[in-house]
Amino acid sequence: MKKQLIKDLHNIGSVKFGEFTLKSGIKSPIYIDLRLLASHPKVLKTIAKLIAEKIKDKDCDIIAGIPYTGIPMATAVSLETGIPMIYPRKEIKDYGTKKKIEGVYKSGDKCIVIDDLITSGASKFETVEPLEAEGLIVQDFVVLVDREQGGGQLLADKGYNLHSIIRISELLDTLEDEGLISKNQVEDVRSFLVENSFVKK
Repeated sequence: MKKQLIKDLHNIGSVKFGEFTLKSGIKSPIYIDLRLLASHPKVLKTIAKLIAEKIKDKDCDIIAGIPYTGIPMATAVSLETGIPMIYPRKEIKDYGTKKKIEGVYKSGDKCIVIDDLITSGASKFETVEPLEAEGLIVQDFVVLVDREQGGGQLLADKGYNLHSIIRISELLDTLEDEGLISKNQVEDVRSFLVENSFVKK
């Protein structure tokens, strides 16, 4: 199922190769655009099944989808598992309820955070802050793609667990094995990831 998912992500254009400027300003030979998932329900369903399998033994009262890409994924997981879902707002409205977190929850609920991918891991702390401020207990993050640039180590150093469905090394190996990318493309991406690792040398 995972290999088929990797091929599907490539086929729908969520995995792109070329030259892309990342948020950090760094030029990357690979770009993973998971915003497209909202338009591909069959792919989302596969992701939901894989995440449901990953978290089935976790003590979890609620799942949190991170705006914006994590929300469709978390919705699909909630439908697959029956676990209620919430999401923190990116922007707090200055009218209506002015809530920071949408959905029903209570202090002390154990919450698994679902997001699209992880690079350095730094943004995950911004994500978890409003959840923990409301008394939710967060120990586990689930991402679809781990870019293997040190994010998992950073989370572990802060006492959180990272669970990924696909490691970027698996993604590259599968696409090369299927003849969808060349050996040179794989080597370019691997070199980039090593050179731009956030793990302290």
